[in-house]
Amino acid sequence: MKLNASPAELKQTIDRVVAYTFGMDLTWDWPGGVAFYGVSRAFEATGEPAYLERMAAWVEEYIEAGLPGWTVNACAMGHMLLTLYEQTKEQKYLDILLSKVDYLENRALRFGDRVLQHTVSSKNDFPEQCWADTLFMAAYFMLRVGVTLGEKRLVDDALHQFYWHIHYLQDENTGLWYHGYNHIQKDHMSGMYWARANAWAAYTMSRAAKGLPEGYLYPPMMHIWSSLRDQLAAIKRLQHEDGLWGTVLDYPEAYGEVSATAGIASAMVVQGNPLHAKYVQKALGGLRANIADNGRVLGVSGGTAVMKDIAGYLGIDRKWAQGWGQGLALAFLTAVLESVEAREGD
Repeated sequence: MKLNASPAELKQTIDRVVAYTFGMDLTWDWPGGVAFYGVSRAFEATGEPAYLERMAAWVEEYIEAGLPGWTVNACAMGHMLLTLYEQTKEQKYLDILLSKVDYLENRALRFGDRVLQHTVSSKNDFPEQCWADTLFMAAYFMLRVGVTLGEKRLVDDALHQFYWHIHYLQDENTGLWYHGYNHIQKDHMSGMYWARANAWAAYTMSRAAKGLPEGYLYPPMMHIWSSLRDQLAAIKRLQHEDGLWGTVLDYPEAYGEVSATAGIASAMVVQGNPLHAKYVQKALGGLRANIADNGRVLGVSGGTAVMKDIAGYLGIDRKWAQGWGQGLALAFLTAVLESVEAREGD
């Protein structure tokens, strides 16, 4: 993919975003999980040892303070732990990783054909509901652990989750993804094509498609490749002139949302269709315009449940920095950096 970007400038921007992220009061939950996933990607893309050292120090402090109980969303913290384990081979990271895997396999709420239910607490928050968020928090996490440890059952379960989330959430007619599905009511509730849900889906499918060795030997992977192809084909046509995608994708008056834009554009980079370069370039401009000098990512919508109507989505504020905004911005910036450096090396 031919992109116009300076590796040196990208690294400077990444460093600013990482610095701001470490200054946030994040906890062991999904906002921190997405944020520190982004930091781990920054380490992988730049090789900056300070990023790894600061992640390790943060985890050590939290271990001393006491880890919380697991939920599906809290398993997102496993992404950073996996990077730490891969780099250090320290048993303490593996032990926590395996406890998260044990929770997902044996105690997390599931419905239908063993589909992970979206949960954010120890309560039965959303009975038999399937949300796109779960692909990042749990399915992609299980896939990464399965690949790293050579555990086929984890890879199979992860791909199983992708298969059913595609089945329940992607509109075959438009290619776009709904925010959620209610298995009890057999509907998509408000039926909105929420942008960040589409980002969770696109980003994790793109990473899964590239990160599984011999993926062509797994039948569900063919499903993922086709799903992602059709989703991105639909999404690219909905980009705003400023490079952002609206928080409700098919509603032209919806405000541009930066975290969704970062996730969607990153998926385009990872998927690698050269005809998507112009959309990625516009998105990169839109993202850069929304990163403050101190590394704070602007224009990120707050936590969003499956709202009752479009007014609910449009009313979510964008005033504050959010862990998922920092993390998805880093995911995009690092994907661009890796793409540009790979092209220069050819």
